[in-house]
Amino acid sequence: MNKSTPFAREGYPFIAFSAVLTLLLLVSAGKLCSVILAIPAVVAFLLTLFILYFFRNPERATPADEQAVVAPADGVVIVAERVPETPLGSEALKISIFMSVFNVHVNRAPLSGTVEDTFYHKGKFFDARHGRASFENERCGIVLKTESGVRIAFVQIAGLIARRIVSYPRAGDLLVRGERYGLIRFGSRVDVYLPVDVTPLVKLGDKTVAGETVLGRLG
Repeated sequence: MNKSTPFAREGYPFIAFSAVLTLLLLVSAGKLCSVILAIPAVVAFLLTLFILYFFRNPERATPADEQAVVAPADGVVIVAERVPETPLGSEALKISIFMSVFNVHVNRAPLSGTVEDTFYHKGKFFDARHGRASFENERCGIVLKTESGVRIAFVQIAGLIARRIVSYPRAGDLLVRGERYGLIRFGSRVDVYLPVDVTPLVKLGDKTVAGETVLGRLG
C-alpha cells in the first residue's frame, strides 16, 4: 500500500468528488449571491473535511520486538478469548478490534511472514460489533506463516455501514510487520487469530493503534 502519502489512495476519488462539488457550489453561490446555494456549499465543505479525516494515512512506529503481534487496526478491543472454530482450522486466541467511522481505517500486518492463503466471503452487513459478524458478514482474510513456522490469521469484516473491503496481498507475498496491507470503508472490524499459547496483552475496551499496540507476544 501507499507508504508516504498523507491520505490512503482509495480515498482520492471521494476527496476529488467532494472538493469539486464544494468548489462548484461556492462559485455558484458567489456569482448568484444566493444564500440558498451557500448552505449546501458549506455542507459539501464539511463533508470534504470529514472524508479527508477518514482517509488519513499516518505513519506509525512499530515496536522493534519481532515476537510482538501488533494490532492490525485502530479501534477498540471487543473480543479477547479462545475460540474453537477459526480460519486456521484449529482452536486459537481471537482478538477482535472494532473500528468506528472516526478511526483510521488503514490496516497493517500483525506479524512478518509469507501469505499462505487468502479468502473472501460474500455476506451480510450486521453491526460489526455483533458476534454473528465474524461468520455471516462480508469478509476478507489472510493466513500468514512466519519464518519460524507460526501460523496466524487476520480477517477484515464489513460492518453495518462498510461496503468495500480492500486487501492487496496474495498467496506467496511477503508481509512486514506493521506495513499497510488494506483498508475498509466506513466502519468495520478486524479479527486476529493467534496460537493458543499466546497470552493476550490487551483486554476488552482497550483502544488500539494499528502497527503500534502489542496484542500479544509469540512464545
